[in-house]
Amino acid sequence: MTERFLAHIEDELAGIAADGLLKTERPIKGKQRARIDVGGREVLNLCANNYLGLADHPELAEAAEAALEESGYGMASVRFICGTGELHAALEARLAGYLGMEDAILFAACFDANGGVFEPLFGPEDAIISDALNHASLIDGIRLCKAKRYRYRTNDMADLEAQLIAARDARFRIIVTDGVFSMDGTIANLPEITRLAEVHDAMTLVDDCHATGFMGPRGAGTHAHYGVEVTLLTGTLGKALGGAMGGYVAGPTPLIAMLRQRARPYLFSNALPPAVVAASLRALDLVEAGDDLRAQLFENAAYWRAGLEARGFTLLPGAHPIIPVMLGEAQRAQDMAARLFELGVYVSGFFYPVVPKGQARIRTQMNAALTRADLDFGLAAFEQAGRELGVLAAAASRT
Repeated sequence: MTERFLAHIEDELAGIAADGLLKTERPIKGKQRARIDVGGREVLNLCANNYLGLADHPELAEAAEAALEESGYGMASVRFICGTGELHAALEARLAGYLGMEDAILFAACFDANGGVFEPLFGPEDAIISDALNHASLIDGIRLCKAKRYRYRTNDMADLEAQLIAARDARFRIIVTDGVFSMDGTIANLPEITRLAEVHDAMTLVDDCHATGFMGPRGAGTHAHYGVEVTLLTGTLGKALGGAMGGYVAGPTPLIAMLRQRARPYLFSNALPPAVVAASLRALDLVEAGDDLRAQLFENAAYWRAGLEARGFTLLPGAHPIIPVMLGEAQRAQDMAARLFELGVYVSGFFYPVVPKGQARIRTQMNAALTRADLDFGLAAFEQAGRELGVLAAAASRT
């Protein structure tokens, strides 16, 4: 049986490779910076979630080192046995205050937070109305819940209202959306979502992984960006807040209390290492005072977007630091990424099933640590690769 199963999996992998969809990984040596060492080559990194450039910040390393010395390597326990340290309680309180919520609960990752938030709170009598492009972790978490499931077209408020009406007989209803859709850089229409929630007596949950730290006043997220209130927020410590690991759910105290009692990823996963928690506390200090970093981030995003558009690349509209370069075919995205690596730029091609078929792309991401010289270097490499591979063939014929 085992040999037959292994042969089956090998056939599956061969099929993936034949379709040009085999994903690869390149080990990075050293720190996550604007320029990184990959296989002995220094390349410009344009695909990290390191939005504020804090991943290698010396103050975070110092905070982690001090916690390692004082509290050890790990807690060797789940939270409810003997895994809750003073640092964990402090970070949960700090996150809640930063996000403008009553309480917060930590998870090993936001994937775990999204996987654990629905099942303890909602049952068969309830309804979850979810955006069609929500992150896989939200989709999986909703599947684990027995609530009725409704889906609306991305940012389509008329369809959202239709689904709310279709679910009107449910005991409780909650609208679930990414704050920023990670593949497109599109920001959810929270003003209209929260208005419809009020009209139809529904709650709201926003996954703010690609917003916390840099969207809105103090970087508090998409709800702060729009000045609206939501019921629950989920998010990560692994992107703008230092880039390590950890996730959270923030919201009303009774809901967070129920998650502490019933959320399985919380109950059955080890507590976050003290070094990560201490560094995250320091990261929040830097982020709250980081208006200069946020300004640099969005200045870089505007410059990069304008440069790509001027060279003839097809982009999705927006102003977020996620700036996808649309290429259509999976093989073209892979070829473009490979050629850019040869030219000294590190990016990844995204294709089905990560994005819909026919919408393959290279998702570039800006961060505050990138200099103007870095961006000009990247733009020149994109232009060269684009012309060589025929992506900019039409533009080249006009010059």
